[in-house]
Amino acid sequence: MKRMTFRRLILLYCLGLGVTWFVSTLQNSPGYMDADYYFVTGLRIAQGFGFNEPFLWNYLDNPLILPHPSHTYWMPLTSLLAALGIFISGNNHFSSAQIGFVVLTGFIPVLTASLSFQFNRDKALSTWAGILSIFSGYYLAFLPTTDTFVLYMLLGGGFFLVLNKISDIKYRSALLGIFAGMMHLARADGILWLLIAVFIAINEFRHSKNRIVLWVIITCAGYALIMLPWMLRNHSVFDTLLAPGGARALWFIAYDDLYAYPANVISFSRWWATGLSEIFRERLSALGQNLQTALAVQGEIFLVPLILTGAWRIRKNASVRWGVLAWLLTLGIMTFLFPFAGSRGGFFHAGAALQILMWALVPGGLQGFLDWGKSTRGWNHAQTAHIFQISIVAFAAILSLYLGFERIIGANLNCPAWNCPSERYASLDETLLELGAPADAIVMINNPPGYFASTGRPSIVIPDGNVETSLMVAERYQATYLLLEYNHPTGLDQLYTDPIDLPGLRYLLSDRDIHIFKIDLSP
Repeated sequence: MKRMTFRRLILLYCLGLGVTWFVSTLQNSPGYMDADYYFVTGLRIAQGFGFNEPFLWNYLDNPLILPHPSHTYWMPLTSLLAALGIFISGNNHFSSAQIGFVVLTGFIPVLTASLSFQFNRDKALSTWAGILSIFSGYYLAFLPTTDTFVLYMLLGGGFFLVLNKISDIKYRSALLGIFAGMMHLARADGILWLLIAVFIAINEFRHSKNRIVLWVIITCAGYALIMLPWMLRNHSVFDTLLAPGGARALWFIAYDDLYAYPANVISFSRWWATGLSEIFRERLSALGQNLQTALAVQGEIFLVPLILTGAWRIRKNASVRWGVLAWLLTLGIMTFLFPFAGSRGGFFHAGAALQILMWALVPGGLQGFLDWGKSTRGWNHAQTAHIFQISIVAFAAILSLYLGFERIIGANLNCPAWNCPSERYASLDETLLELGAPADAIVMINNPPGYFASTGRPSIVIPDGNVETSLMVAERYQATYLLLEYNHPTGLDQLYTDPIDLPGLRYLLSDRDIHIFKIDLSP
């Protein structure tokens, strides 16, 4: 039977690996808080400290002390992959944590081509789809860093490949359950894929109504094989199977509620008191933001018509039907249940699971477009196909490199946008040491995982609220310095604009755009 050759797949892997490796050489730090978190927690695991963190980046689970049990909001799979690279290399540098992520990115074009081949049975077109996926647009800058993107892309692509390729219902149900478990271990919203896997098992009623329960049990068993150990860990630490921090996000009335203190101010009654009009308005706003993400990030704008056409041409295919449902459910969850997290990156992250499916559909869409051109315009099919394929890949490459340059380098070549925050934190900590701060003094900062990654100093996040809120947190967790950046809670606007001494705060100096305060709560 006609199939993708091993030689083609190896070539695609090497091309994908090479492009991502090049991008990774421009990144000397994780780049932003999510990636900082996974890097630091992976580092701690590799160093033998286990699942704990020497910082607090939110207060949703009412943390007691530092260090604190980790992964109370985010899931551990990405940290484990970062830890693997550090452990294998024996080096604690960020580049070691990247190893697993860079190696895995080579499989993105391989999986894309394999899934595309399941749809069109054309090796050349499928190879082209794989090449197209190498230039992943806005995602390109994020694939080599310590975040969930590459894992979620591959797991989502694998989910659809299993669904499309394996006909034995028992094996397919087990594998889909395992993939769902891995996706949940990567992201909290990954539990959605267990729901989809169960729906798929139930949908097999036409084969045998008497075995539906068995297939559902097999699916759940595959999921439990992956997730049960983590759930048992959570139960032993928090007395709950799932991480305790995420549930409060249902009742956020603003994005900054993520940093609320105390966390018990977040409640259903407070959320309901904002009124239905405000609740509806926020979700409508999130819908607009998420649809823009779908258009610009997932579809790269110019691929959207080809993705939709390709899906329509094989609309009876199981991967397409369940993929559409998965996309709609992801959009719904990140719009109506978690509008603030969803519109601020949640949908961007969660949607990565469907990206390989979308790229795999592009060749079918192009074929449909060429068939239309041949029948209505008299196009030469082979010649026009060649022109369009080269043009689309070239445009995707230019767009990806441009977006990657903007995200990683930015406007200042002397201070690249990706690496500069980490360098600033390292410089800031040197200033603190010069001011006499002990090496183990706890600081309050906007990005505690990033600060620890750059300096090794324990830190806690500045809570949403005013000066009194910050001092309350400082007293509880024994923080002794407040480092106030341009990106700060609105309740501290006045203090940032006019840094002065206040009761409990002594202004020391400003290091460029960061104000340093000594916290003094002595009577």
